Formats: sequence, C-alpha cells, structure tokens
Amino acid sequence: MASSSSPPSAQPGSSAQPSKKYKPGEYPDPVLYLPTLPQKQTIILLHGRGSTAPKFAPPLLTTPTPSGLTLQRAFPHAKLIFLTASRNRATIYKKSYTHQWFDNWHMEAKFERQDLQVEGLRRSVAYVHGVLRREIGEVGRENVVVWGLSQGCATTLMSGLMWDGEAFGGMVGMCGYLPFSNYVEDICNPASSTLDHEDNPFGEDDGDDPFSHSGDEDSSSPSSTPSKPIKPDLPNQAITTIRDELSLPSKPSMAFRNIPIFLGHGTKDDKVTLEYGREAKKALGQLGADVKMVEYEGLEHWYSPEMLEDIFGFLREKLGVEEDE
Repeated sequence: MASSSSPPSAQPGSSAQPSKKYKPGEYPDPVLYLPTLPQKQTIILLHGRGSTAPKFAPPLLTTPTPSGLTLQRAFPHAKLIFLTASRNRATIYKKSYTHQWFDNWHMEAKFERQDLQVEGLRRSVAYVHGVLRREIGEVGRENVVVWGLSQGCATTLMSGLMWDGEAFGGMVGMCGYLPFSNYVEDICNPASSTLDHEDNPFGEDDGDDPFSHSGDEDSSSPSSTPSKPIKPDLPNQAITTIRDELSLPSKPSMAFRNIPIFLGHGTKDDKVTLEYGREAKKALGQLGADVKMVEYEGLEHWYSPEMLEDIFGFLREKLGVEEDE
C-alpha cells in the first residue's frame, strides 16, 4: 500500500509505482494519506469508472468548502484510503479495458443486462469488505466510513447492504445510484412491480395458500384454530434476493439500517441522472435505511464545495468529531 502524509500536490504515494502493471481483475495497491494527528477514524474512498485512486484523490483533497475546509483539515485524525478498481473489459466500450468496479449496460437503460454487474460487484464488495474489516480492527466499527463517487457510490451502497457484520460509521455517495434498485421496488412494493404477476414470487397471493393448514388435521376440531397469515418481511426478502443474485451466502444482515447514509446529487447530472439518485434514496428507504439526500442546483456529474461542506458536517456529526478537532 502506497502511503503519503504530504500535501496532495506532492503525490508521493500515488506515484510510488508508476510503471507497475496489474493483471486484469487485480486490485492495485490503495493510495494512503496518513492522518496529521493521532488516528481516530478511517475513511475509505472509491472513484468512478475510468478513474483511479491517484487521479481521484488530488482534486478531492484540495477542493475547499465555502468555509475554507479541506478533507484533511476537517478530519485531521482520519486515515484516508483511496482504493482503485481493477481493470476489466467494459461491454459498452466494445470490450476495451478500463478501471471499473463492475461491468454494466448503458446508464439510460441500467435495468437491462443487469447480469453484467454480478461478477464485478461480487468481487468488489468482497474487496471493500476486506478493507473494512481491517480498519474496523484498528479504530473500531463506529469510526470507519465508506465514500464513493458515481460507480464508486454504487459499490459503496452495495457493500453496505451486503455487509454481514455490525454497523459501521457511515456511507457517503456522490452522484451515484443503487444497483438492483428495481428488485427492491418489485419486492417491497409489489403493486408497482415491473414483473408480471406470475413471475413475481413476492407479489400478492391469490388466496390459495397450500400451507395455510395441514391436510392431516381436522379443521372442524375444537382444538384446532385457524392460523393468521404471517406478513412477509419484504426488505429481508429483497436483500436475500440480491445476495442470491451475487451468489453470496444467504445469511442477510440488516445492519445497514444502523449505518447513516448521505447522498449528494446535482440537478444537471447528465451521466447518472438525478432520477437515479432519487431511485436509490427511495429503495434504501424501502429497505429501512437511514438516508439523507441533498440535491444541488445546477451541479453536473461531480461534487461541489457546497456538497463537500454538507458531507463534512454530516460525517463530523455521525463520527462525533468535535468542532475544535
């Protein structure tokens, strides 16, 4: 892991191995910025598709908020870990190689060819989980945050939903979306399902429940009482379905409900539209997550000083960072 405690402009960490070649599917070493004061927190950051940690880190670290804070000044006790996605063939780029957390179809038709996401998401979620576990072991679960941009936001959210440990400190997503959000809508809100009734295993039943009583019992017996139908736990079923889709063990944890989430999205984003950000917020809410979303007027597919100001305030509150730190 490359490391740096120098100002972002120096970039000693990100240029430590400029000529090293990584095999397709291999995750390059993260870029690490050490805290300027004794460590209390860890922030894990994920770039968007086509970028890398060395490209993503400098502008994020040097962009000041309206009040003049930068990321390292706002969190002097935080170790910053910038991860880089593996290089894989991108279907929409005619199978050219690029750094991406997972493959996917065109964003304007993101619910098509969702099978393309599966392998990359499974591997990237496992990678993020490994980093999470290590950092939780160092500073405690309540002091670790995962933060992503665009496809990095999508991977951040999926890493949180698929997390099977105790809740960690928080998640931040900038101009991103939630993979398989239509699964959540179909299962948690069957009335508006995009699936045909007969194809939706979680839709409304037709009243003919073969398991409502046993054929071996006499329904007229005074000792037998009709059983009340058990209301299904739809959020749990949605998480189970996504875990099955990713071929993860079917032991869903709902710990993400105790992980505070901040989503920031520009109203002029033409790459990941605001509608997709709103869909993510809605789906997360249907699952019972604690989500705050702020929309930024006129902002395109990037972050802004105002967004960073809101993120810093959100994280300082959730991490319990004192104003004078």
